[in-house]
This record gives sequence, C-alpha cells and structure tokens, in this order.
Amino acid sequence: MKCIIIDDEPLALELLEDFISKISFLELVTSCSNGFEATTVLQDHKIDLIFTDIEMPDFSGIDIIKSLDHKPMFVFTTAYSHYAVEGFNLYAIDYLVKPIPFHRFLKAATRAQNALNLKQEELSGHLNEEAASKFIFVKSEYENLKINLEEIKYIEGLKDYIKIYVNADKPILTLCSLKKIEDKLGRANFIRVHKSFIVSLKHIHSVQRNRIIIDEKRIPIGLNYKDEFIKKIEG
Repeated sequence: MKCIIIDDEPLALELLEDFISKISFLELVTSCSNGFEATTVLQDHKIDLIFTDIEMPDFSGIDIIKSLDHKPMFVFTTAYSHYAVEGFNLYAIDYLVKPIPFHRFLKAATRAQNALNLKQEELSGHLNEEAASKFIFVKSEYENLKINLEEIKYIEGLKDYIKIYVNADKPILTLCSLKKIEDKLGRANFIRVHKSFIVSLKHIHSVQRNRIIIDEKRIPIGLNYKDEFIKKIEG
C-alpha cells in the first residue's frame, strides 16, 4: 500500500518514517514538509494512504484533503484532539494524537489495509458479476450449454419449450418458459415483443409495421408489447 507523510515537523516525519519501515504492507513513496509539495506528489503518483498533520503553515492537513478531487484514504496525525470531529466528518480512516505510540499507528495502518482489501474485493466481485452477465447456461438434451448473450438473435416460445436462435444454423431447444429466460437475460439488450418472442435489439435488421426482421425471420409485434418496444428503440 503506497503512502506519503505530510508534516512540517522534522522529528514527526522521522518517527512516522521509522514506523512505516516496520510495517510490511506499507510502502513510503515520500515525505512532504508542506501541503504544496504534497499536492504535486499526489498528482504524479497513485497514493493509497496519506498520513497528514493538521496544523501547518499556509496549507493545513484539512485543506489538503478538501482540495483533492479523488481522495486516497487518509489518517490525521496531530497534537490537537479538538479536530477529531471534523476529521471524521471528512471520512478519515483514523485520527492519531501525538505523541503517537507504534501500536496505535499499526492499528490505523491495519484499518486502512482492511478497507483497501474490502474495496478490491468489491471491485473484483463487480467485475466477476459483469463477466458472468455476458453468458447463460441452458440445459439442452443431456448437457448444460453455455451461450454467449451476444450470439442470441431471438427466442421463440413453444408450449413447454423454447427455441434459442443463435449464430449457428440449428436453434437450441430447452425446457424452459419465456418468462424464466427473460429474467435470465436481463432487459438491457433484449425485449419481449410478443407472447411467443423475445428479440435481441442488437440483431434487429429492420422494423416493418407490426413486424421485426431478423435475418429472414419476420417476428410479429404483439399489441400488448408494441408501446414498450417502440419506446425502447426510439430511446
């Protein structure tokens, strides 16, 4: 986890540098003696965590944090406890009052590390969910087939079965209802246009009166679905 220190007191900088060197998951990018120097570093480097004093000449730690459009995590390190409320209102990870003992510094660093891990897990989960949404599995005959959503042109409902038409010549036949497959597909790129048809918006060649043309197939637009379909393609 890449971090910087901002403090106008040389002894405070030296102490925090020593603390950081003892924590394996922290990597000190640089130490800054004022806010102006720190803002330059923050523009040029990807920083995960800031340790900053509050009362400094010209540019306070609070001013630094407020000036950032994209805020890394930050911990206030200060001799004054009365800034604590404002610090937490800015969503500080922690608030350390000088003189700072190592065990208290370690607790703040660990809290930041846990927060970063949680954020990365949430991002990973989102990406996995996004990737999973690009395909579905359907049972056909004696196997579960993986179908890429982009390949689906349209789906036709029969009685107890549906036919899924993809880029291959032969449709995939599976025991399923149109309602169930509609829920699987989502509504971003697919739309129900008839009691017996769901179409991919991507594969529509043209719309002729009350029919949709996909390849050579003329798919009827049901009266109960027409308004929503027109709104979708015009939107």
